[in-house]
Amino acid sequence: MARRPLLDFEKPLVELEEQIDQIRQLAKDSEVDVSQQLLQLETLAARRREEIFSNLTPAQKIQVARHPQRPSTLDYIQVLTDEFIELHGDRRGSDDQALVGGVGRIGDQGVVLLGHQKGRDTKENVARNFGMASPGGYRKAMRLMEHADRFRLPILSFIDTPGAYAGLLAEEQGQGEAIAVNLREMFRLRVPILATVIGEGGSGGALGIGVADRLLMFQHSVYTVASPEACASILWRDAGKAPVAAEALKITAPDLLKLGIIDEIIPEPSGGNHWAPRQAAEHLKAALLQQLAILKALSEESLVEQRYAKFRRMGRFLESGAQDASLSS
Repeated sequence: MARRPLLDFEKPLVELEEQIDQIRQLAKDSEVDVSQQLLQLETLAARRREEIFSNLTPAQKIQVARHPQRPSTLDYIQVLTDEFIELHGDRRGSDDQALVGGVGRIGDQGVVLLGHQKGRDTKENVARNFGMASPGGYRKAMRLMEHADRFRLPILSFIDTPGAYAGLLAEEQGQGEAIAVNLREMFRLRVPILATVIGEGGSGGALGIGVADRLLMFQHSVYTVASPEACASILWRDAGKAPVAAEALKITAPDLLKLGIIDEIIPEPSGGNHWAPRQAAEHLKAALLQQLAILKALSEESLVEQRYAKFRRMGRFLESGAQDASLSS
């Protein structure tokens, strides 16, 4: 059985993982009863993993959020929905694979789901542009949200991007305008909007589908004005100071909950969502259903008013984020 990839700070677990694999192979190849020894080692590994992940620094949480095996938007949609039909294209000649979406059903509730989509390997990441959406992706997202508004379907968005694609072609096609239109138009939507940071939420690329009535965030996800590497390069001209920038930017879920930017932290399984993706999806589903029940009880006017209030708080956070990092230098 292949061992799951371990992050740098998980190195203390390597020896235990190797022992567990050896004992499993022994049990498979012989009739020796090693269940007791295997149980003890697995319990010890779980305890050490819990200790490590309960004391992660912001820089280490970034590694977890960017883990190549961390569940993606389509992974969660597969578990969340009883039915799902992916819809393609922005009706202007583009179908961005970095941002996916469609209509689905969770129990008896019809919903529109959309989110950034990264790849599992280099080939898929190139095809998905590493989850960095182009203007066509944000226009596709807006088309889906207008569909949701027309048919009174709640919107579930999943944020997982280092930022919007900043290439020359994207700028020529109106990247800033596409995101700005989304920000403006999402305020007027008359249906509940639930956004969840499932991995890395970066800059305007995250905000382009992030204007929501409730903003949820997984325990080891990050949500940031700019990537710590970019921030360090700007402030100190040294990307190696990214851990210092990550600490100053207040990008972790507990910090953002304290600041009032997010509404709820969704717990992750021991070792992060990539260790138990099914369990992570169940946690997400329970949180979404609970928040959706609350939002459905509100009037359309109340939804819009709360959305404006939340985004004003987020605006103040965006303005102060870089200043805080600068003062820390």
